Amino acid sequence: QVQLVESGGGLVQAGGSLRLSCAASGRPISTYTMGWFRQAPGKEREFVGIISWSGGTTNIADSVKGRFTISRDNAKNTVYLQMNSLKPEDTAVYYCAARSDYVTPHLDKYDFWGQGTQVTVSS
Repeated sequence: QVQLVESGGGLVQAGGSLRLSCAASGRPISTYTMGWFRQAPGKEREFVGIISWSGGTTNIADSVKGRFTISRDNAKNTVYLQMNSLKPEDTAVYYCAARSDYVTPHLDKYDFWGQGTQVTVSS
């Protein structure tokens, strides 16, 4: 089992930045694909970004490309989501997820999920 805990969310003005962290425990995540997803009120959960176990492959959703960056530090068992130039439409609960297989943006393929952290962007 892998336990995931997200942190770093909060209230920020449009144009601001936040860095989310996802701390894993239970097992080393060095062999896991890690993903970030988000869910806005009244909407389905959607893909934001994914990173392969080595960090060599990343994929970012078109809606946040150029503004968000995903990275990982396997030595710290932690994954990050750097969010810049935030917009009100980025407001959502952000979730971290893990799977022990190839990278995929499909959230139903992920085995372990965190509880989420709220990000609110004011206009």
